[in-house]
Amino acid sequence: MKHITNWPQLYLGLTINWGALLGWSAVRGTCDFPVVLPLYASGIFWTLIYDTIYACQDTVDDKAFGVKSTALHFGQNVKLWLSGFAVCQLMCLSATGYVADCGSLYFTSVFATGCHLFWQIATVNISHAKDCMSKFASNKWLGGILFTGILLDKLS
Repeated sequence: MKHITNWPQLYLGLTINWGALLGWSAVRGTCDFPVVLPLYASGIFWTLIYDTIYACQDTVDDKAFGVKSTALHFGQNVKLWLSGFAVCQLMCLSATGYVADCGSLYFTSVFATGCHLFWQIATVNISHAKDCMSKFASNKWLGGILFTGILLDKLS
């Protein structure tokens, strides 16, 4: 997709997060669209965030090889776009939690996820490859925060 579109990270998000739809259907026996569509969308927005940060470290090589990415497409507005994606991700996670009747532990984890995203976007140095890799790798903690909130909410 990097040869076709400026949005290969979107294509990655559409494909890699398909598991939200499949997983829910496998566990529940049906695809409850009011729950899973915002969950799926939140994953897409998250992928746009972390993979754009990852792509920032490759911009020099991507330009040299003539391939495209959201990092190149957004240019100096990367953080603005990432912030918009983060707001959308948090709105989608909140919508999913509301429709799925999740409790305060879930919403606390969504808040903590937002704090992590804010830190990530505010502090990433898009011109410094090592920092981009560090922020990209920090998404394991973001996933852990959200997973813990979901788990604790369902166990309570």
